[in-house]
Amino acid sequence: MSEVPVALPVLRKLQRFEHEGGMLSWVASVDHKQIGILYLVTSLIFFLAGGVEALLMRTQLIVPENRFLNPSLYNQIFTMHGTTMIFLVVVPVLLGLMVYLIPLMIGARDFAFPRLNAFAYWMYALGGLLLYFSFFAHDAPAAGWFAYTPLSEKPYSNLQGMDYWALSLLVVGTGTIATGLNVIATIASMRIKGMSLRHLPLFAWMSLINSFLIVGAMPALNAALVMLLVDRQLQGNFFKPAAGGSPIFWQHVFWNFGHPEVYIMVLPAFGIISEVIPVFSRKVIYGYAVVAGSTVAIALLSFGVWAHHMFAVGLGHFLDLVFAASSMLIAVPTGVKIFNWIATMWGGAIRFTTSMWFAVAFLVMFTIGGLSGVMFAVVPIDWQLTDTYFVVAHMHYVLFGGTAFAVFAGIYYWFPKFSGRMLSERMGKWHFWLTFIGFNLTFMVQHSLGMLGMPRRVFTYPNIHTWKVLNFVSTIGAYILGVSVVVFLWNVIASARQGRTAGDDPWDAWTLEWATSSPPPVHNFDYVPPVRSARPLWDLKHPEDTDWERARKRQRNGR
Repeated sequence: MSEVPVALPVLRKLQRFEHEGGMLSWVASVDHKQIGILYLVTSLIFFLAGGVEALLMRTQLIVPENRFLNPSLYNQIFTMHGTTMIFLVVVPVLLGLMVYLIPLMIGARDFAFPRLNAFAYWMYALGGLLLYFSFFAHDAPAAGWFAYTPLSEKPYSNLQGMDYWALSLLVVGTGTIATGLNVIATIASMRIKGMSLRHLPLFAWMSLINSFLIVGAMPALNAALVMLLVDRQLQGNFFKPAAGGSPIFWQHVFWNFGHPEVYIMVLPAFGIISEVIPVFSRKVIYGYAVVAGSTVAIALLSFGVWAHHMFAVGLGHFLDLVFAASSMLIAVPTGVKIFNWIATMWGGAIRFTTSMWFAVAFLVMFTIGGLSGVMFAVVPIDWQLTDTYFVVAHMHYVLFGGTAFAVFAGIYYWFPKFSGRMLSERMGKWHFWLTFIGFNLTFMVQHSLGMLGMPRRVFTYPNIHTWKVLNFVSTIGAYILGVSVVVFLWNVIASARQGRTAGDDPWDAWTLEWATSSPPPVHNFDYVPPVRSARPLWDLKHPEDTDWERARKRQRNGR
């Protein structure tokens, strides 16, 4: 009780900063829009860090037997790149879009728990900084982003890098779970009157299911991290075979989180595509109920496929068969969405804005990644390719060709709402084509590298002609990708300062976030249109052409 009077002046000072504006207002803010922007900016900073790490690795691999990086430093950069991109970039940028957009999409003032929302962001930001502190300690983690035991255990990893890794991901994971709970509570309790679940925008639908995945999957990772820390710091024996532990237990717990995590990184991207394609095709999404229902199927199946990452471990033929079948089965609801999006575009009046270009490219890139993923469900193929560059290509086609392309589509679509200004379409087209060409040059050839037998996670390779040529092409593609990111940054900075004024609804869109000003006021809405369908703004703009109005006319005419 004695601490309360001491804390109250600090709390009042933070509240004053929040209302006065300026940089300190962002530190003290509980406004979901500011927190969403903080997520996006912070994930962009980590994206740049992860991109530099990728370029360092590709520079090392540009020629055989290169000595640009030594093996120890390469392993550290390899680990930091994977950890950064998965835990500090892909998931947080999607959380940022969710945090900014969901209250606007459902007609709410803010999240159900605004302070929990701010807490979750700061856990993410501080956890990311904790991970990068390991570089300043001259001992970054070096066991891969998956941290397989015993490589992440002592005595194989005696220094502190893995402790930084485990602690930072524990902090980040706690914040992610908090956001998942907050999204569920907000969508469940704060939707505007009339917005039933069948009228929920698909981005909000995907975010809701994604949040259940977060709440179900992230605790498994947190538990694994605690056990790893106990082994490393308190001489525990969870994963030490000499003391009765099991390294395979780590793989089971980690991938029990890890495969749902794939869909945590993908489902909100599906939601973005489900918003962008209908608006720029001028057609209602084909099969709204099927798109929403298939998302639930993906979420349920995602918890039953983790051991397809472990076919090479030797689980036995029966378990291999079970997980191979479940891995093939989960491709069905995912494929259904692809057909829904194509059917939405079919016959539509398509406007090829930069956002739409990225959305269409997403369909192609993600399909390639999905098909190579189905190949890994075939156990003999997995045995042959599991530790080769084919896996690197597959993963990047899912997460960069899939999620990153969708995020770029979403940024070009919602940037007018964030800033009140339009991104340059001319620079946007340059950004798209550089990204598309650079990405495919980088990762398409890695399929061939894998089938030719080049192992992943190696810092150099012998002077084999085909490996040499394909690695050179892949590195050139990586540098083109780097140029594309520079173009994107320039577009964002220049457009935010001097871009064309957007207006409230520059795309003639359909969901509620476009019913308020750009950017929205603190209270989000002065007036929220009535919701009678999944397209409330269409209903508002075309009252004579809505299902609701036609039903009223039929009733009035006695039909």
